[in-house]
Amino acid sequence: MISSANNGRALIPVILSGGSGTRLWPLSRQARPKQFLPLTGATTLFQQTLLRAGALGHGVQAPIVVCNAAHRALVETQAREIGSEPHAIVLEPVGRNTAPAVAVAALLASRAAATGVDPLLLVLPADHLIADQPAFAAAVGVAIEAAESGRLVTFGIVPDRAETGYGYIKRGVQRGGWADIGRFVEKPASSTAEAYVASGDYWWNSGMFLFSAALVLAELRAHVPALLDACERIVAEARDDGAIVRLGAAFAECPADSIDYAVMEKSACGAVVPLAAGWNDVGSWAALRDVVASDADGNARSGDALLEGCRNTYVVAKHRLVAAVGLDDVVIIETDDAVLVLKRDRAQDVKRIADALKAAKRVET
Repeated sequence: MISSANNGRALIPVILSGGSGTRLWPLSRQARPKQFLPLTGATTLFQQTLLRAGALGHGVQAPIVVCNAAHRALVETQAREIGSEPHAIVLEPVGRNTAPAVAVAALLASRAAATGVDPLLLVLPADHLIADQPAFAAAVGVAIEAAESGRLVTFGIVPDRAETGYGYIKRGVQRGGWADIGRFVEKPASSTAEAYVASGDYWWNSGMFLFSAALVLAELRAHVPALLDACERIVAEARDDGAIVRLGAAFAECPADSIDYAVMEKSACGAVVPLAAGWNDVGSWAALRDVVASDADGNARSGDALLEGCRNTYVVAKHRLVAAVGLDDVVIIETDDAVLVLKRDRAQDVKRIADALKAAKRVET
């Protein structure tokens, strides 16, 4: 049984580990996507997320991990390596985006909680980096206060540049350490992003949330009842073997939607907590390049790489020597069966390569 904290509530991390990480191809593959790779050190992004959640304090409980069924062994092995024991590992037969994953986790957390206790859920993608743990913990503390007052909380990343690759959240009325959500906006054009950052009223949408299980289920019922009905049936029919919860094939018929679109953009209960903690979603080779050490010429390398007359160039050499001459703002990724070369400002387009390979049924995916 889940124990209680935070004025009678448990704080349960929900780790969403269903992403495919196609923009980090060729290192990230279907069988081992980016969250299970040690991209920035000895531990993987998934392991770092587990450790980050476990170190929070705030009466944090064992996590619920939602992942693709094909990644069960990776989840179990990597959790065991760092001494983490998830309360539940939920195996999805297919990905249906974040709203069904959150709904299933909320239903399971409510079922396991003590009678009369409504647990708080801290929803974290498994593939983000956060450099400043104390700042993260402080923001979670503020989010708990907002959630205790009946809010669905998202974390807004305080921007340090006019980024066009993220969605933004405009803050509304300030309420101490958090604010009402004014509105969500899609990825903007460069000039619009510059205006957003200059105003100080817009934060990046992080995809991290904190809310009570009962409230998010009520809001799912209000805004996407068919999705919640499907998830209730799926959880009732799931095979539950201790900590392993296997969702049935019917999960593929569940409506696919993000928790942002399904609930957060429609709810009158939304709140946003600012987070300035060295966040990076590692969503592309350019994003990863920003968090690795570089030399005086802005070059970064991993493995056997020889650079001559290069600037701002990033090389990952996994199996052989990679030599480069006279390059500027280029990324080179070498693996045993593929080599990727791209201009840094085209990093988001790597997904097109991964999609083309998948369509062609190439083994390199």
